[in-house]
Amino acid sequence: MLMTWEDRFIPGVIELWNREAVRDGYKELTEQSFRGIFTDSRYFDPEAAWVMLDQRGTVRGFACGCTGDDLPLGETAGYLTCIVLDDEFQTEENYRGLLAALERRFRSLGKKQAEVLFFNPMQLPWYIPDTPRHEHNNAPGVPAGSGLHGFLLREGYAERAQECGMYLPLGEFAIPEDIRAKERKAAEAGYRVELYDPRRHDGLAEMLDGFDNPLWKRQIPEYAEAGEPLVIAALNGKAAGFAGPVVRQENGRGFFVGIGVHSAHEGHGLGSVLFFKLCEAFQQIGTDYMSLFTGMTNPAMRIYEKAGFRKVKTFAVMRREF
Repeated sequence: MLMTWEDRFIPGVIELWNREAVRDGYKELTEQSFRGIFTDSRYFDPEAAWVMLDQRGTVRGFACGCTGDDLPLGETAGYLTCIVLDDEFQTEENYRGLLAALERRFRSLGKKQAEVLFFNPMQLPWYIPDTPRHEHNNAPGVPAGSGLHGFLLREGYAERAQECGMYLPLGEFAIPEDIRAKERKAAEAGYRVELYDPRRHDGLAEMLDGFDNPLWKRQIPEYAEAGEPLVIAALNGKAAGFAGPVVRQENGRGFFVGIGVHSAHEGHGLGSVLFFKLCEAFQQIGTDYMSLFTGMTNPAMRIYEKAGFRKVKTFAVMRREF
């Protein structure tokens, strides 16, 4: 039996999650973390959250999606966050029932497609394999090779890209000499790569306007105004690129939003220098490790691997048009 969301289902969904979702590498949930990710989110929609109950009323399945016109693609798309089923309930019929319920809700809100995408505001943390329970804060898609991944492919969801989770322990990180040489060469052209200081640097908002990334445009100034360290490349004091912010999370992970160089300042090796200086800044504040995800074909992969990052997990970004 399928039922729309009621808070009384929280304990059963958490038990289900901690039995089944953890098999795909997701972090266990507590009531506090469940509420933080799902029901306390301003994007939570009770009509886009469904549970499957057996004859005794035990939770055997959970599906959740979300919508928001202010999200990237939000005017036309609904986001599929998760579908979790107990092992003995993982049938095509049960998967299809939960998926159909989510898609009906998206259609009723005028959405034209469903997305499994890293812009989803309901961020699902996962453990990095072969580490001492180090974790990444957001799954950028469906774990490749998982049961849900295969089901969505069979249901006509197109795999639009693969995102690669990457990991670097920072204990022995060091900036290599060829990157130092790039920094010196950029300095000869007038560029400085250093921590942002509003008393000495300007043009941050104008630089961010040059990127097609609404999250950067909103979040980076917020972090800067809050005094969080931000690595920038500047030409005569004017921002040309950024990396950061440099935030050590309680679990020891280095959190950052992104890295970018304005197109007017490309060709000086600033992207590589910014990234290595970001890693160094994390190391200097006692961060244990860094993790990130990037497209499998992203040229920046070479920079990450040069810094010592290794590939640890692959996710599929998927879409179905209604």
